Amino acid sequence: MALRRRVLTETDREEWAHYARAIAPLRGKVAVPPDPRVAPAPAPAPPAVRRPVVPVPHARVTRHTPSVAIGSHSGGIDTSTWQRFQGGKLAAARRLDLHGQTTQRAYLSLMSFLRTAHADRVRCVEVITGRGSGEHGGAIRREFPLWLNLPDIRPLVLAASHPHAANQGSVRLLLRRVR
Repeated sequence: MALRRRVLTETDREEWAHYARAIAPLRGKVAVPPDPRVAPAPAPAPPAVRRPVVPVPHARVTRHTPSVAIGSHSGGIDTSTWQRFQGGKLAAARRLDLHGQTTQRAYLSLMSFLRTAHADRVRCVEVITGRGSGEHGGAIRREFPLWLNLPDIRPLVLAASHPHAANQGSVRLLLRRVR
């Protein structure tokens, strides 16, 4: 069975020429000259300015880092350490109180606090989110589990748990060791 060859229309050629002008050739390669039968398209917009990515100091980022859920035994921690941590026998070396802050300010405070604690090789910290008002608690308490799984914070945190079942306004975090 023979394949039929599709004939390009003038519109197809114009679209291809427009696309080809918008891309840059690979390093060491020469751009193919445009088809002279096609009218030049308007110049593409200048590329957006990219902000540099600030690396997290002393954090190992892995490709398959599982998510952290408050109160669940995560991988990378042995059973006896998990039981000591969850039972409250592993004392929190530092505390951060997020009461009265906006969610944006609380998130920035949390990032700064965790980076500093991790750099100082602190193993266990406590973050007080508060119980909040209403059925589902405050905004910080609702957002906190999501924050723990963001790319800026996730490489630092190994496990999370409430210090006591009756105290849902506080979360203890077990930080990863500095390698």
